[in-house]
Amino acid sequence: MADIQVAALGNAIVDVLADVDEAFLADHAIPKGGMVLIDTDKAREITSAFTDTVRVAGGSAANTCACLASLGGTARFVGKVAKDELGDIYRKSLTDLGITFTTPAVTDALPSGRCLIAVTSDAERSMATYLGAAGELSPEDIQDGDFETAQICYLEGYNFEAPHARAACVEAASRAKKSGRFVAMTLSDAGMVQRQLEPLREFLKDTVDMVFANQDEAAMLTELDDPMEAATAMRGYGLWGAVTMSERGSLVFGPQGDIEKVDAIPPKQLVDTTGAGDAYAAGWLYGFTTCKPLQDCGRLGSLCAAEVISHMGPRPQVSLKELAQKKGLIDRG
Repeated sequence: MADIQVAALGNAIVDVLADVDEAFLADHAIPKGGMVLIDTDKAREITSAFTDTVRVAGGSAANTCACLASLGGTARFVGKVAKDELGDIYRKSLTDLGITFTTPAVTDALPSGRCLIAVTSDAERSMATYLGAAGELSPEDIQDGDFETAQICYLEGYNFEAPHARAACVEAASRAKKSGRFVAMTLSDAGMVQRQLEPLREFLKDTVDMVFANQDEAAMLTELDDPMEAATAMRGYGLWGAVTMSERGSLVFGPQGDIEKVDAIPPKQLVDTTGAGDAYAAGWLYGFTTCKPLQDCGRLGSLCAAEVISHMGPRPQVSLKELAQKKGLIDRG
């Protein structure tokens, strides 16, 4: 019997968000809608150019854990922070939500990581990430029981870039598989998919059970621009999962059966798309771990995504459980 629903491996990152214009992205070489890794000097440059920032604990996998907790689910996060003020704040932000986070902190000179998120007027987010301590995640940081006792081991695609972080993904998945658990992965970024295409495909086919991708990531993975064709190809890997298409909803699928279209749920207002995919994955995973039909998994994902894009920041500001209960997606009780 699993102790928790989802154990997630990811980058422990504090998000620093600011409204910018299109010229800001060009001036600071930030790819619109994408993510670029930066060094300390570049982080200082962009930070000093930001005005009126919002700072929140983030990181893709941790955002998914936060949304899962808001739905009433149980989660564990495995990631690396420094023993500094930002790291302490980050750890508290998770444990206050009831999320287990016991990975030891780094005590050397590396500071905790941060993601500088430039939000343009169309609510698109473009990210420049300084990994810091988060980038030091390795197999040695995984503790006994981290993934063996969860229904699903959830891997953040960003970790597939650096060799030591990829090794951590492989170790986490191996521990989960040996314990009879599912392995899920979010592809995170089309650029990452392009750079790591062949090893990523091999990992998905051989190890992963569930995959989450937006339409750009799915197209890059399968070399098929049509989302339905891409979803069909991904299902051909023997996977469950979803392809998200922003306001056009999502396509959900299992290894067998039809690929189902799920409508998007319009947000009260569109403010910031940061964390939309993370929130969607949380809803889908909550549905899967509570034995919901795939259509309802997708609807829960859409509901969670609609809430987080209605305000600045990647984590819910109201109870997702209550929202889901009002929609009849979670039983009251």
